[in-house]
Amino acid sequence: MVEHPNSQQPSGQDDPPSTPPPSGHGNLVDALAALTEHTDRSAAPDASLEPPDPSGDRDTVMVVAFEGWNDAGGAASDAVALLGRAYNAVQRVVLGEDDYYDYQFSRPSVKRNAAGQRVVRWPLTRVLTADLPEHPFDLVLVTGVEPTYRWKQFCAELLTLAAEHRVRAIVLTGALLADSPHTRPIPVTRTSEHPQLREIIDAERSDYEGPTGIVGVLAALADAAGVPTVSTWAAVPHYVGQAPSPKATYALMRQLEDLLHISMDLSALAEDAEAWERGVDELASDDEEIGAYVKQLEEATDATEMPEASGESIAREFERYLKRRDQGRGWEPGGSN
Repeated sequence: MVEHPNSQQPSGQDDPPSTPPPSGHGNLVDALAALTEHTDRSAAPDASLEPPDPSGDRDTVMVVAFEGWNDAGGAASDAVALLGRAYNAVQRVVLGEDDYYDYQFSRPSVKRNAAGQRVVRWPLTRVLTADLPEHPFDLVLVTGVEPTYRWKQFCAELLTLAAEHRVRAIVLTGALLADSPHTRPIPVTRTSEHPQLREIIDAERSDYEGPTGIVGVLAALADAAGVPTVSTWAAVPHYVGQAPSPKATYALMRQLEDLLHISMDLSALAEDAEAWERGVDELASDDEEIGAYVKQLEEATDATEMPEASGESIAREFERYLKRRDQGRGWEPGGSN
């Protein structure tokens, strides 16, 4: 790895908050504090929840997103990028490009810099830090392109960095394509393998079994190493799954606000989400088959009378997405992949 020293609300969503968003359950910060106070530190998996460092070094929470297979519509990577900009995150580390990427699969790109010179932008993974002085924890942000090679080595390197930065928990964000209408709230699920953590933050235990991406691998290896993880996934309407997907990004940002007990100005993102939804409305109004399909999805969603999909239903949507992908087709009515 290479050191770098410096380097209006959418429909169905809540108004952008001016204070930490209200929640019917505890947030991750309070949960970690409670678990540290009450856990038996000699028992797994809570042995990792050590008391604060007497030296004064601050604990951190790591937030992760990867472009590619884990990130329909670019919603998760956009959310972590916005989080970094909101708190002036500073790049600290770049994980070695040649060690982890197949450039025929994740191709580099060329662009002109401010001086007019053509430069190559390589796929990479960046690790950034952000100070939150009025908050109990600082942030470590990980964002980049899903690696092609050496996933176990890649995750081990990230977990080493997590230990160096006193990471107390890891929040993994992702997005998948699902049979959900663009006119309803974007379903978001929250899961964790940590029983006490699930109870405090109102998360579920994922029952999904099947193919996974780097987000799932990192979550499993972190949990095995004693670092509690929380995964939060947005369900992007599969008939408009191309990037950007601002309404899904907005839904993930609200989740991050809730989990981290922070407050950000999301008004510009909310306006983007409204504009995105209006654009898809126009598409549906101009195509009878698309309009009928959206109405069918709306009726199915409304029949559940649930504002958010359960972890089990998200897993079913993920399985359906994999089947569609393996069959070489996307959605059927009047459209293309």
